Amino acid sequence: MPPDQTNLLQGTLDMMILKALALSEMHGLGISRRIEQITQGTFQVKPGSLFPALHRMEEQGWLVSHWGESDNSRRAKYYKLTGAGRRQLEAETRRWGRIALAITRTLEAS
Repeated sequence: MPPDQTNLLQGTLDMMILKALALSEMHGLGISRRIEQITQGTFQVKPGSLFPALHRMEEQGWLVSHWGESDNSRRAKYYKLTGAGRRQLEAETRRWGRIALAITRTLEAS
């Protein structure tokens, strides 16, 4: 693993997927690339983690999917947030905001 990359903390993958899909629907590879872009290369989500998470999130009603054609004319499954997914993103954003603040306070404590 390159020195600028790190492992995802437990529970962050859902939030990152939801955030990646907040602006528009995407196929799996697009989601993975968007997460890498958003995190400036800190996190790379591999298919073995991404696709089970997408399937689970679809079962929970946070995402819907449909088959379409990718930019390179291949068949790809596209994912889109549902209303429940947007609400989950809001809840995850609040939760991770509290966690990040607590960690920052801990690191700055003297």
